[in-house]
Amino acid sequence: MIKVMIVDDEPQICELLCKIVEKQPDYQVIARCSSFSQAVVEFTRERPDVAFVDIDLNGENGLECAKVFTELNPKVKIIFATAHSEFMANAFEIYAFDYLVKPFRMERVARTLQRIRGDREETVSQDRVAQSEQHKGKLLIKGKERAYLIDAAEIILVERVDGATNIVTCMENYRTSISLSELEEKLKDMDFMRCHKSYLVNLTKISRIEPYGRWTYLVKFRETKATALMTAQNFEEVKRLFS
Repeated sequence: MIKVMIVDDEPQICELLCKIVEKQPDYQVIARCSSFSQAVVEFTRERPDVAFVDIDLNGENGLECAKVFTELNPKVKIIFATAHSEFMANAFEIYAFDYLVKPFRMERVARTLQRIRGDREETVSQDRVAQSEQHKGKLLIKGKERAYLIDAAEIILVERVDGATNIVTCMENYRTSISLSELEEKLKDMDFMRCHKSYLVNLTKISRIEPYGRWTYLVKFRETKATALMTAQNFEEVKRLFS
């Protein structure tokens, strides 16, 4: 919900703005004030997202009132609604979002509110993307008694042993009931290969691959003494990848 404060000493203008605002989806008027001091008190208490401010508040300076709002919350959207068009330049010096000259049309106010909502939705969307990117590359692994958050890039290999899955990193090993196929799916967009029915390996961690019987190879790594098996078919795939 987008919270709105209206600061105007004309009751009819307050009523008009209130009706326009509450016709818009996701908006709510949380305070109506007619003086500088009352407005500052309500702003501090309610923390609105948007403030409609008249320039002349019974002789008090609405520009100064708006400055106080922006000091209390630099993200607040200030919309001046006034009969004094000559103060427009001063208004935008304090980063006003819009400047409405009375008498204003309802459609004009509605467009401004729609613009604010659009900007807000875009910001929320960008925040979600950023959060998603921040979490990308992390794995939540549930062990027997606790859960671990692991950087996928730190995983060297994953092996299926004695009915459980063992995740090997350079610092620690993690035992989990998650299947190798589930982990393969989680790691599919990274540098991992299902090199054998019992092994999943990080290709960037491999130090060498040695023959191990007729149809199998032994995979060794830089940061652990643990090893993995690789089928001849997957060995050919590795050669293609790095040729």
